[in-house]
Amino acid sequence: MTRLTVTGLRKSFGPTEVLRGLDLDVPSGALAAVLGPSGCGKTTLLRVIAGFEDADAGEVRLGDRVVAAGPRGLAPERRRVTVVPQEGALFPHLTVADNVAFGVPRRLGGRRMGLGTGRAGRRRARVEELLELVGLGGLGARMPRELSGGQQQRVAVARALGPAPDVVLLDEPFSALDAALRSVVREDVRAALHEAGATGVLVTHDQEEALSVADLVAVVRDGRVVQCAAPEQLYRAPADLGVANFVGDAVVLEAEVVDGVARTVLGQHALLRGDQVEGRGLVSVRPEQIHVVRSGREGVPARVTGTTFFGHDATIRLEVWAPDGSVVPVVSRTFGPLPGVGEEVGLVVAGPASFFVKD
Repeated sequence: MTRLTVTGLRKSFGPTEVLRGLDLDVPSGALAAVLGPSGCGKTTLLRVIAGFEDADAGEVRLGDRVVAAGPRGLAPERRRVTVVPQEGALFPHLTVADNVAFGVPRRLGGRRMGLGTGRAGRRRARVEELLELVGLGGLGARMPRELSGGQQQRVAVARALGPAPDVVLLDEPFSALDAALRSVVREDVRAALHEAGATGVLVTHDQEEALSVADLVAVVRDGRVVQCAAPEQLYRAPADLGVANFVGDAVVLEAEVVDGVARTVLGQHALLRGDQVEGRGLVSVRPEQIHVVRSGREGVPARVTGTTFFGHDATIRLEVWAPDGSVVPVVSRTFGPLPGVGEEVGLVVAGPASFFVKD
């Protein structure tokens, strides 16, 4: 297992600065998701780590090896880094086994891999081992066209693991798959990377994918990592309002904080960092924290303006009246029966809110 450390990385294309002093630290054997909107520098970061692009400044370190220092660095083939591209990029004229074997070094040593004595036999055994690892045991004789999209992506991962790399880079490898298949394949890929002991970096713009599959999530904005944390911490304690709005849905409210308690149109809320803030600003809560009460007089009065049913849950759109007479839109997420449009309900916020100073 190898730790990946990126420090002060800068990269420009002409007058456009894409990476602006980016820092990223991925522990050995962890899978980190690099999450951000299009154009924020995610793919450029991957290409610099892989050695396909030279940085203008900064350092990339794999364990105790410096593989890139500014524009100087090791050639891609010497970095022990492999890439799983977006579309898999399998060789259509080769069988599944031959595609995977393409990534297995011809000089594969039996002692290192623990696989028999003959060179050809060791390589065949390694291919079979990799196919089993990604859930494709027994399919080595098939051609890529005979596989589903999810199976092809598994083959691409097996090929990337062939040379036993220190780091595997995944460039939005699940984006072309349908939603149901995407969930299954990414879990299988996560399990394969952990089983192989490889450190992984997954580039994605899909918030649900990043939160569900990664050990760490790094949010990139304007060429910098603005927060890197475990998925639950990132979601529940965003570093700023931009992260709160980008990672999942957020209900943002005007607030005044006194003695660590925020007062908003939805009542009073404890704060995650209440002892460190005071005065006016904004708080954010997640829609699932806003509970709709349909009986009695509990909660803050609100009126339902619309609902959207998704099967696994539903969104309720509401409006709340502020003391000055203005109407504040609010969104709740629920798993229970839906109220009717126009119905008067009560709202109760469960759990702490995040506070942010107004710009």
